[in-house]
Amino acid sequence: MPYVDLPYGEDYASLWYVTNSATGTVGGFNPDKPTVIMLHPIFLDSTWLYAQFEDPRLHENFNIIAFDARCAGRTVSRPNGKHDHWTDAADVAFACQTLWLPPAHIWASESFGTNAALRLAALFPEMCLSITLLTVPSPTEYVSASVTNQHGRQLTSGVFTPNRLRVYFHRFEEILQMWSTAPDLDTLEHALMEVVTLLLGPDIHVDLMDDLVAYFQMKYPPFRRSNIAQLANLIMNRTALSAKELAAVTQPVLLVHGDKNEIHPLEYAERMKAELVNAHDGAKLYVMKGAQGYLNVVPSCASLANQVFFKFLCRQPPARSDLRPPSQAMYSRMERALGRLAEFAGDATIAERDPLSSMSFSRVTPDVEKSQMAHIMTNAKGQLRALSPLGADGRPMRKYSERRHDHWFQGDRDGISHASSSHYERIAFHRETMPIGAPMLEGPSKELVTHDVIHDNAIRRPAYNGVNPNAVEKLVIKGASMSRVAAATNLPIGRLFSS
Repeated sequence: MPYVDLPYGEDYASLWYVTNSATGTVGGFNPDKPTVIMLHPIFLDSTWLYAQFEDPRLHENFNIIAFDARCAGRTVSRPNGKHDHWTDAADVAFACQTLWLPPAHIWASESFGTNAALRLAALFPEMCLSITLLTVPSPTEYVSASVTNQHGRQLTSGVFTPNRLRVYFHRFEEILQMWSTAPDLDTLEHALMEVVTLLLGPDIHVDLMDDLVAYFQMKYPPFRRSNIAQLANLIMNRTALSAKELAAVTQPVLLVHGDKNEIHPLEYAERMKAELVNAHDGAKLYVMKGAQGYLNVVPSCASLANQVFFKFLCRQPPARSDLRPPSQAMYSRMERALGRLAEFAGDATIAERDPLSSMSFSRVTPDVEKSQMAHIMTNAKGQLRALSPLGADGRPMRKYSERRHDHWFQGDRDGISHASSSHYERIAFHRETMPIGAPMLEGPSKELVTHDVIHDNAIRRPAYNGVNPNAVEKLVIKGASMSRVAAATNLPIGRLFSS
């Protein structure tokens, strides 16, 4: 099975991975093609990278591998309060060394992937040939340092201030709470609709909405809300990279960002571009007009993002994908990475941790670790008795688009809720206003076709033999024509008289 086991110390994780090779493993990689490591968006898994895996521009020219992160997809992991984006980067580094992966181009999407990719490039620069980030995340904390772009414009000022962003994150926290504790299917669907709208925007196709809501119901139902708590910890308690840490990124960097993204405004992508001072040839920013979030999932945005990514990789030096054992032992390499992390944090005790555990790379403070673990345990308590939106076959009971719009908080496409009458009141109103010529939902009180009419039509129905094309109907039969009709219809004369 395509798993990478990381059973070190008190931590345990078994990372699922998928490749575009014929065998489904790294052993089927073409050594003449470069390798691309893909990190999926948060709340999703590697199955949602189909737009990249099936794109012939990427599939035919690169070896692609994608890992399911902790609490995502088929990956199995033990809950831990130390989990942060530094440990996610360590997981990828452990997996690359275990699978003997060559240096690869890193492709990452949304908050989880981009934060892990930048930390991986800072701690393990020899593993990364280039960095491509789809949707640069905004920090959850206030950043006091102001940055100016090449035109001298200050990027910290503008419509989207940190106070404005806190409104979105507070709303996100409330939605996650509703998601975890939903008492019924309608409340759960409403919470998931709010999550999708917040992440992708209001202009989302109904089929994509159905797929996302169905996926969330299967992977993160309320009876698995401890996984939701772990993801919430990862989002709400993350910390921004310092200028020293961003300066450690020396690979070529491509930033792809939508200009209509409200939760991650464009100004933070511009700030990231300015702060990556040591990126090879300077960081490149591609602004996707009219796009919002989850650029790799929305079909119209995914194709354009793949094109930009492909052209960016074509400008990079060629690379091979020969599977060779690492030049340095895993213990020594991870120990060196811990020393580099200690320099970033200004804490010498980090270098003394166990280098064979991903949790040794955590930058979570003891208070935050205790709070995160308490949050996970609180949600795990009684979760097996929580709501299950799944049927006996393990699938959602209905599509989101098939629900009844009879709740007062059902929002319209503009995000505004409108009070409406109940479902049955709308049916009664529809019946009263139905045109006269339209079919009725209920049977009429008067019988329109009586039994006598049916019997009369039956006795007047002409006898017809479809095999003989000479069969005819005559209203009056006289003389010699009687025998001709009898012969044509193959009926006795008595039957003809009775008709």
